Amino acid sequence: MAELLKNKKAVITGGSRGIGKVVAKLFLENGAEVLLFARNSNELSEAQKELSALGKVEVIAGDVSNVKDVDEVAKKAKSLWGEADILVNAAGIYGPIGPVTEVDPGEWRKVIDVNLIGTFLMIRAIAPLMKTKKIGKIINFSGGGEAAFPNFTGYVASKGGVLRLNETVAAELKDFNIDVNAITPGPVNTKFLDDLLKAGPEKVGKDMYDRSLKQKETGGVPPERGAELCLFLASAASDGISGKMLSAVWDNYPKLPEHLQELMSSDVYTMRRVKPEHRGMKFD
Repeated sequence: MAELLKNKKAVITGGSRGIGKVVAKLFLENGAEVLLFARNSNELSEAQKELSALGKVEVIAGDVSNVKDVDEVAKKAKSLWGEADILVNAAGIYGPIGPVTEVDPGEWRKVIDVNLIGTFLMIRAIAPLMKTKKIGKIINFSGGGEAAFPNFTGYVASKGGVLRLNETVAAELKDFNIDVNAITPGPVNTKFLDDLLKAGPEKVGKDMYDRSLKQKETGGVPPERGAELCLFLASAASDGISGKMLSAVWDNYPKLPEHLQELMSSDVYTMRRVKPEHRGMKFD
């Protein structure tokens, strides 16, 4: 196997389970060293034991929405490596499920803190370890932020914010050769799905509940699909691709380097306001 990330140093949030753990495994198999950051220290220890046979795995427990905890991650990365090559922001929560008039404001704010503020804090802390060497890769998770998602207002608001943050940070870090992209991994069977089904059709909505139940029964999209997209975006194969939102399920991303100039001079794979003339309409 070609080691696409040989000797690269990667910080992965949410790396103790779910898709974050799958990303860590694939990165290790491709020659990277990883630092996993998650809240549950027991799950982190188990992940470290499981993955250490593949390469160097370090862990640190904490909350991505806590400034001090995030700063400790940056300190540990600097003490271990002196720099960082890759940041994957995979940590996230669904937050409260239900009509906007009924959800708890405190729980709603919490999902913003974890998904959006947490992503911002991690970029703020780790990007300086990339800027010194003028190269790096930042990968954010934005699934659910590109369209309306009734009864999940906190989640959608947080991920929509991640998409705008993603594009803006990409512009800020362009001169440092740091590529910043967002991914949508598709409907993966994780704890998110279990939480959704547990909430029931009354809060989730019957159509969404039925689709999720079918997803649970059929297996959903394998988390490896999202991890493979992360590998592409973390590797030199994606150099120059930045500020984009890519789907692990629908986009033929391996072909994008062949169209790099056209891609980066356009607004494809971004969120934009659609005007009437874009759809052949005229409202004058």
